[in-house]
Amino acid sequence: MNQENPRVKMIEQRLNNALQPSKLRIQDDSAQHAGHAGAIMSGGGHFSVEVVSAAFEGKSAVARHKLIYAALGDAMQTDIHALSIKAFTPQEAKIS
Repeated sequence: MNQENPRVKMIEQRLNNALQPSKLRIQDDSAQHAGHAGAIMSGGGHFSVEVVSAAFEGKSAVARHKLIYAALGDAMQTDIHALSIKAFTPQEAKIS
């Protein structure tokens, strides 16, 4: 994870605060999408996150994604144009 990237740092802080993950991986994929019209217009970046959290226990994939979107809040409108999510419980992470 690139700690120098302010958007990655912001995503990390918000997800840590909301979900207390046992594992958190954030990747800035923006360079792979250089020139993408939507990203240029919104000014937001493309990111991938892998989150392992007990907060996901008993929740569907949709509910897990909603927790992540809620944690990121307004950043989904300003700093993040696209977000790829992998969300696991600690037990699921042991299997994969």
